[in-house]
Amino acid sequence: QVQLVESGGGLVQPGGSLRLACATSGFTLDYYAIAWFRQAPGKEREGVACIASSDGTTYYADSVKDRFTISRDKFKTTVYLQMNNLKPEDTAVYYCAAETTGSSWARIRAMLYWDYAYWGQGTQVTVSS
Repeated sequence: QVQLVESGGGLVQPGGSLRLACATSGFTLDYYAIAWFRQAPGKEREGVACIASSDGTTYYADSVKDRFTISRDKFKTTVYLQMNNLKPEDTAVYYCAAETTGSSWARIRAMLYWDYAYWGQGTQVTVSS
C-alpha cells in the first residue's frame, strides 16, 4: 500500500522559512519522480518543484525559483521542500505526489497533476503578518 505523508506546514511571517517533508512508503515499484504541488483557494493546483529518483535532477516553477529547494534523504524515502523568503502568495495547501508511469523527463518536469498517481493528504502553509 503506497503512502505519502506530508509534514512541516504552519504559520510563518513574510520573509520567513519552513521545511516540508514528504515521507514515502509501500512502493512495490520505483517511482520516477516526486513533486510538490500547491493549491490556494480560488486557484488551480500548480506544480512547485520536482526531483528525479534516478539522479536527483531538480526542476522549479518560476514563481519559487531561487527561494525553494527540493531534496531527498540518502535512503530516497523522504523528500524535502525548503522554503525561504516566503511571501503571502505562497499561502496554500502543499501536497507531495509520486510519478510512476515512466514518462519522459520533459513531461515529468511539466508537473501536470494528472500525471501523478499517488498523493499525500497535504499540509497547510500560511504566510501572514
